[in-house]
Amino acid sequence: MSQNGKPKVATTSLAGCFGCHMSLLDIDDRILKLVELVDFDKSPVDDIKEFTGRCAVGLIEGGCCNEENVRVLRDFRAHCDILIAVGDCATMGGIPALRNNIPLQECYDEAYRNGPTVYNPSGRIPDDPELPLLLNRVYPIQEVVKIDYFLPGCPPPADTLWAALTALLGNQPVQLPYGLLKYD
Repeated sequence: MSQNGKPKVATTSLAGCFGCHMSLLDIDDRILKLVELVDFDKSPVDDIKEFTGRCAVGLIEGGCCNEENVRVLRDFRAHCDILIAVGDCATMGGIPALRNNIPLQECYDEAYRNGPTVYNPSGRIPDDPELPLLLNRVYPIQEVVKIDYFLPGCPPPADTLWAALTALLGNQPVQLPYGLLKYD
């Protein structure tokens, strides 16, 4: 809870495209209702970089492709009562997981040595300590920490995010009708 008694919501984007955050913003004028219900904590929505306290809900988009993603995800699990995997990248790895069928060294070679637009006379692969190490593959987030709810889609519709959040914040069960989950 925040100082004014409202529950806190935190959000982050790991290995993904930020489309799920855009879907959250697509709740349109309901965003005004949402800020009456919650305070955003660590989130690009309000540009807070670190947790300021315990959060009721954490929304995670994107999978885990590097050690920094794993650190952030574990930090969210430690600070949030409920974690929601938002979108196909979080739940299944999505587009970033296409690299899972290619050996990591081959990915490095294509990106930094042999790619059609690469100019790298030294042939050196960046290794600055500030760059997070890539994992051997992209992992769906439930393979790294316990996830409480899954919202599929690329991205999930704004109405799906709204329905899930308002149910959880109202201490109601999350019951999403087929129309909010169908993709046919």
